[in-house]
Amino acid sequence: MFDVVVVGAGVIGLTSAVRLREAGARVALVAADPPAETVSAVAAAVWYPTRTDPDPRVLAWAGQTYDELARQAAAGVPGVVMRRTRMAVQPSDDPWWAQVVPHFEDHGREWRFTVPTVEMGPYLEWLVARLAGGGVSLERRRLRDLAEAAELAPVVVNATGLAAGELCADAAVVPARGRVVLVANPGIETSVRDEHHPAGMVYVHPRSRDVVLGGTFEPGEWDTGPDPRAAAQIVARCTELVPELAGAPVLGERAGLRPVRRGGPRVGLDPALLPGGARMIHNYGHGGAGVTLSWGCAASVLVDFGP
Repeated sequence: MFDVVVVGAGVIGLTSAVRLREAGARVALVAADPPAETVSAVAAAVWYPTRTDPDPRVLAWAGQTYDELARQAAAGVPGVVMRRTRMAVQPSDDPWWAQVVPHFEDHGREWRFTVPTVEMGPYLEWLVARLAGGGVSLERRRLRDLAEAAELAPVVVNATGLAAGELCADAAVVPARGRVVLVANPGIETSVRDEHHPAGMVYVHPRSRDVVLGGTFEPGEWDTGPDPRAAAQIVARCTELVPELAGAPVLGERAGLRPVRRGGPRVGLDPALLPGGARMIHNYGHGGAGVTLSWGCAASVLVDFGP
């Protein structure tokens, strides 16, 4: 018998499962898709509370996650490094999140800071291995509803991301398509972003073997098929921002559906019980800030789970 079942194997579900298992809970992990096929695998995954409101809870989750990822970077966890960032801004922009970022510098039209960045391929594999070491393996199953999960344990953690819109009848959950282009790294070491570019958001995030160029934020769009025109526009915007990218070979294109929730993430105990009296703890709706809020939200789940 399990104490808790976590539904969902993206970064939100995996970090929740890790924290629960570390606390001694007997954890089942169930998901329709493996981690490598979730939107988490597509994420550029640079710590930044993108398109989140200045909510005290969000700030706390982001700060806890920053600290945890910084510890992981220092410990040599696969895929996690601290990287300098330059961000073009407008005078009216509010860095409300800066209080949890050490050594944040405001240079007027540019902010400079160092934050954790995560290469999601090796990082998701590390999370899965960490769970396996604690006796937790993933069961591939597409649930009809969350009541089905309650057959496995008296507590259900709902980390189903975009699917929560249907599973919870939550009309506030919508997809926001994000497109990125991967190019060979010509030697860039600093992340650069500009969210005010007239042609669309721009970010350049170097990794160990490539550079993630982005991107788009398209609410309500479900199609993740290739779009050569959008890809070319992304490359052009990023090269304008970082001229060193000119001529960098294109290695691939990716598209994913961010699980956005109007009103912000839903994280906490549901007052209604599932059939049979099972409790449900929600942890979904993080939009493009899943990695940024992951460990903080996992800690919140653990508090709601209780002793």
